[in-house]
Amino acid sequence: MLLRIWDITLTVSNLERAVDFYENVLGLSKKYYFPENYAGLDCGGVEIGLTTGTSPQSSEGIPCVNFLVKDFDALVRFLHEQGVHFIKEPQDTAWGGRIARFTVPDGNVLQLT
Repeated sequence: MLLRIWDITLTVSNLERAVDFYENVLGLSKKYYFPENYAGLDCGGVEIGLTTGTSPQSSEGIPCVNFLVKDFDALVRFLHEQGVHFIKEPQDTAWGGRIARFTVPDGNVLQLT
């Protein structure tokens, strides 16, 4: 029986660069780092894993990791200032939330809610 999500692992081509982005731009805390192939970062009790390999070539059809954030507009502004590429600019949803979708250096897709 499923208990909860333990981690979400994303493939990256440059582990050091990816860890820097997730830690210093997105503000996640690094739990551990194995430079040869894996890093784990904490996001509210769910691990975001980064592992080396071939990253996606296109963001079309790729599942995204959706992050619930406290100050949506401030974070979107900050990410724009950091040069983050948004593939879906902030928009209101029918259910009353706001979302924005962006790619990270290796092409993985993240969403803010």
